[in-house]
Amino acid sequence: MWFLFSLIAILCWGGSDFFSKLGADPKDKFSHVRMVTVVGVVMGLHAVFTMIYEYAVNGTVYDPMSFITYLPVAFLYILAMVLGYAGLRYIELSVSSPICNSSGAVAVLLCAVFLHQTMEVPQMVAVALIILGIFLLSIAEKRGEDRERYYRGEVVDRKYQVGFIAFLLPVLYCIIDGLGTFADTFVLENMEAIYGESAEFQANTSYELMFLLCAAAAFVYLTVIRREKFLVKKQGEKALGALCETAGQFFYIYAIADNAIVAAPMISSYCVFSAILARIFMKEKLTKLQYVFVAAVVAGIVILGIYDA
Repeated sequence: MWFLFSLIAILCWGGSDFFSKLGADPKDKFSHVRMVTVVGVVMGLHAVFTMIYEYAVNGTVYDPMSFITYLPVAFLYILAMVLGYAGLRYIELSVSSPICNSSGAVAVLLCAVFLHQTMEVPQMVAVALIILGIFLLSIAEKRGEDRERYYRGEVVDRKYQVGFIAFLLPVLYCIIDGLGTFADTFVLENMEAIYGESAEFQANTSYELMFLLCAAAAFVYLTVIRREKFLVKKQGEKALGALCETAGQFFYIYAIADNAIVAAPMISSYCVFSAILARIFMKEKLTKLQYVFVAAVVAGIVILGIYDA
């Protein structure tokens, strides 16, 4: 089932990325804070619904101690997201994207070295296609953006392209997100020994409750400290992005628990599906070379699906 769960997570997170782009307001310097607030609220509501459902249907009770157990993993994931949001305020997305999207490769390496997880040759080929396709697609997007700026006569400050912070933040994101995936695998194995089949429920609920706390802190910072208004009716795209983000996280947990070394790089290809959605609905253009890299990623996913079947 890991392949199906991974595929659903890709589609959901691709949708989250797409709706987040729609909801991002370049004129609002607190747009990312509002996004954290909306995502946290949606995840919190889902956590409450899941707890009620699991108790009513399966008699499973959420153990608050699992929050402590899963806290390091949730902290790594959320810290990576914060660094990603912060990075976009100081550097170009086209600079950070190739590095950030390589976090799946970091997870593969850590799982292979420390957890001794292995892949068959067809899976190795597929994973290599996915990782290489993601990286080259990001490079192609950067070159395309640079070319468009040149024709428009725009000049980007050099420090945002080659400065220390321009590489430090995406590198930190890549490493921390990869560590989060690795830690997720390790912690879930221990939680399965304690909670059995309900381990994924305990882990995902803990993550969502952690995000709810972050949302509360973000809302207080926005409305009390910064004295900014938070108008619910203007958060439509962010809410859709939050729904997709929550759904993606739900299926991600089950995919990682089942086969982390293959699922991690596969799920990191959600950025490719985000580009496809942007092409379809936002009329963003892709070059022939970008289509080749997208095809490489899709081919890798197809190979994984055929091999898993």
